[in-house]
Amino acid sequence: MARASETAYAALREEILSWDLAPGTVLAEVELSSRLGISRTPVREALARLVADGLAEPQGGRGLVVTPVEAENVTELFELRQALEAQAASLAAERRAPAPFRALQDELREVPALLADPDPGRHAYYDLVARFDDAVDEAVQNPFLVSALSAVRTHLARLRRLSRDNPARLLEAAREHLLIVDAIVDGDARLAADATRVHLYRSLRSTLGSLDRSLGGNPTLIDSTAVREKDATPR
Repeated sequence: MARASETAYAALREEILSWDLAPGTVLAEVELSSRLGISRTPVREALARLVADGLAEPQGGRGLVVTPVEAENVTELFELRQALEAQAASLAAERRAPAPFRALQDELREVPALLADPDPGRHAYYDLVARFDDAVDEAVQNPFLVSALSAVRTHLARLRRLSRDNPARLLEAAREHLLIVDAIVDGDARLAADATRVHLYRSLRSTLGSLDRSLGGNPTLIDSTAVREKDATPR
């Protein structure tokens, strides 16, 4: 039973983060149980974990739904992200082993080539970002900070849908990551933190702009209906 619950949780979490289950989608136990080929009990346990993660929430009269993406919540997420990531960058600059970050410098300079890849999911680019996160996590030597960052990154992963079709912003973000890495390599804690704050300020503006465009000027909510309408629009 525990294994079935873990399998259901992993599958549903991935579908939410990839927007296969879009914001606002109803999470019906019977339908999910049938689709996943498991009983309702492990599905119910998986849904409880998704609620605890903040990826699902009760909706009056509809049971559980995938948590909507709202401008207000995105701003709140970035407020927390700034506090955590600026501190992490500062500590990484103080405590790092330079070699992993020197390797990242070389990779970040090659981002234009990564973005030339036709892969619509930008997997190579986001794999590089994940390696950046891993290097910072290793350098900070603080498991409590790393755990807090992990929880925030779960929600950030869901926002990738809003930026992956904007290669210009991804290129800017890579330059911003490179400045952070340069500061860490140089052991400049203050610059690493300041560069992180600039990066997050620009990322927030870009994300809110994408929300606004997704709903035609109403950046308050993205739900499953809006996503379907957006996907049906010719590009």
